[in-house]
Amino acid sequence: MVHNRSYGSGVWSHPMRQSLILMAMVLLALLAFVTTAFAHAVTEGDKGYIQEVSGMKLIPFMYLGAKHMVTGYDHLLFLFGVVFFLYKMKHVAIYVSLFAIGHSTTMLAGVYFGWNFSSYLIDAIIGLSVVYKALDNLGAYQRWFGVQPDTKAATLIFGFFHGLGLATKLLEYDVAPNGLIPNLLAFNVGVEIGQLIALAMILIVMGYWRKTTSFWKHAYTANVVMMSAGFILIGYQMTGYFVA
Repeated sequence: MVHNRSYGSGVWSHPMRQSLILMAMVLLALLAFVTTAFAHAVTEGDKGYIQEVSGMKLIPFMYLGAKHMVTGYDHLLFLFGVVFFLYKMKHVAIYVSLFAIGHSTTMLAGVYFGWNFSSYLIDAIIGLSVVYKALDNLGAYQRWFGVQPDTKAATLIFGFFHGLGLATKLLEYDVAPNGLIPNLLAFNVGVEIGQLIALAMILIVMGYWRKTTSFWKHAYTANVVMMSAGFILIGYQMTGYFVA
């Protein structure tokens, strides 16, 4: 999908520079907190429950799935980038459905078949997905290489990695085989519910923002900040990979 993006003269005004610095500082503080508070949006309390529970527990796993998506900053950043320039609900539905298909497939299959990959490397790829989408929104690929990647295919492929990221975490927690399939399906249903809640909040905020004159003034800044967040996530995960 090719967007006609115009970010103004390309010269940052003083207010825009201030906004970029402020947003970057807030983002850095937020990421510093969430990366220490969460392990791919699975808290220590949830981890203990997953490790200890046995048998079919549909409602608790559905709740955990919804909580994972709503508090999963990596998923939310990617979704934010995906819908940033989508104005029609049918386009939003297509892209979010592709992401959901990818996320659900590898999460379910990864746990069921025991696909054991390094969670640090998978999460680094998830950070890369955020960088990719920010650059796509900035029109970088068209300017740099004269080509536009297939955004639908990219959304599906990165959806696979987002699901695999959670699967690697669940495998680390040794989910009990008793009731595994129903619990995984319930967890996935919760993930989709959480995704709809998060998406609704994002679209509401975006809807109001697009009606203001500041949207096109700060669209470039927002995507630069999002790209920076992706690089921070990559750096954090790769550091963990080499230190662990």
